[in-house]
Amino acid sequence: MSEVVNAIVAFAVIVIIFRWATSSSDSSSRRSASSTLGFRPKNVTQEMVNQIHSMFPTIPQDNIRYDLLRTGSVEITSNKILERGYLDAPPPAYFTVYSRTEVPPQPRQVGPQGQSTGLAPTPKENLISRYKLQDRTLSSTFSPEDHLAFSKANWEDSSEKREASLQERKAQMILAARQRLLAQQTRKEETDAAPGSSS
Repeated sequence: MSEVVNAIVAFAVIVIIFRWATSSSDSSSRRSASSTLGFRPKNVTQEMVNQIHSMFPTIPQDNIRYDLLRTGSVEITSNKILERGYLDAPPPAYFTVYSRTEVPPQPRQVGPQGQSTGLAPTPKENLISRYKLQDRTLSSTFSPEDHLAFSKANWEDSSEKREASLQERKAQMILAARQRLLAQQTRKEETDAAPGSSS
């Protein structure tokens, strides 16, 4: 009988040691995250981080994850960004627990009407190509004084006419700005060339 009791006690001790060994790695990682960060982190999924990052692409993902670890709520973090305009950067201790997020640059997507959906224009894109004014730049003898004549717009009867009028005024402003820039560049080239030829 004493051998059976000894076997049961030994088995119970082995089970307790096994449970302690397997659960301690889980709870120690939680304890270490809590002690390192100074607060008990909430459960955060990559989907939550991506959801906020898609709404606010200028906010780094590490800042988003750190705030979500504190709040645990996409809504609270989004409101904080809207109210403050930024999120606090995580402390250096954050990077000992969570690895730094490396985000590859994503290609810009083009919308249905050729409008890009990214924030920054590509280096090759300019206003002339965006508004399809290439043919008007070749034939245009537009001067900045002509721009003043077009500065006032009449209120048109239909929305299509108003939109066409707005597009025409945009085109005229772009062409006038281009002419001013070209004139400024030629003046600068002339002044740069004049001192060089006299030396």
